[in-house]
Amino acid sequence: MVFDVGECLVDETREYGTWADWLGVPRHTFAAMFGAVIARGRDYRDVFQEFQPGFDLDAERERRAAAGQPERFGEDDLYPDVRDSLAALRADGLWLGIAGNQTVRAGRILRELFTPVVDLIATSDDWGASKPAPAFFHRLAEVVPAEPGEILYVGDRVDNDLRPGAAAGMHTALIRRGPWATIQWHTEEAERLPTFRVESLLELSPRIAEFNAREH
Repeated sequence: MVFDVGECLVDETREYGTWADWLGVPRHTFAAMFGAVIARGRDYRDVFQEFQPGFDLDAERERRAAAGQPERFGEDDLYPDVRDSLAALRADGLWLGIAGNQTVRAGRILRELFTPVVDLIATSDDWGASKPAPAFFHRLAEVVPAEPGEILYVGDRVDNDLRPGAAAGMHTALIRRGPWATIQWHTEEAERLPTFRVESLLELSPRIAEFNAREH
């Protein structure tokens, strides 16, 4: 099993709020634009362009870090079901990984939070490939000690997680939380593509056990 990061394990409410503050935009206005951009199927980075044309997200991340305001998340930003879910899945004997579109800096934070709870922690910056590019999932298939058809990738987005994961031959699970899953939940792909659709990560342990028993 491999988990996405943002809005799967980590609640990004605080992080996007700090971006609104950095831009000098009211948080509710930033959130409203964020939802509008996602609902139209646009890249979330377009949100920044709406408020500041020519905005360079990577450069601004470095500016924030230099100003003593780097991206930051911690135990308090994890969704409440994360720790218990990982413990249950580990008790089931499953190999666990975390891999998502994250910076090297975020990767260090993830390692502080989840080593040695999981077997793999990797970021798009580590691999030089970002979802939904096939290269990301090819790399994932290389490092997970299982065949693609034995891997379950858990995420909150149809476009970044389910669609490319399924194309790589993996099983997928859609967790209903965060802006993407909330907006995409009732779409045809969100209902058809995933092996599991869950409201909480705690649903995964029993449902995987049932699935495996049925398959074998």
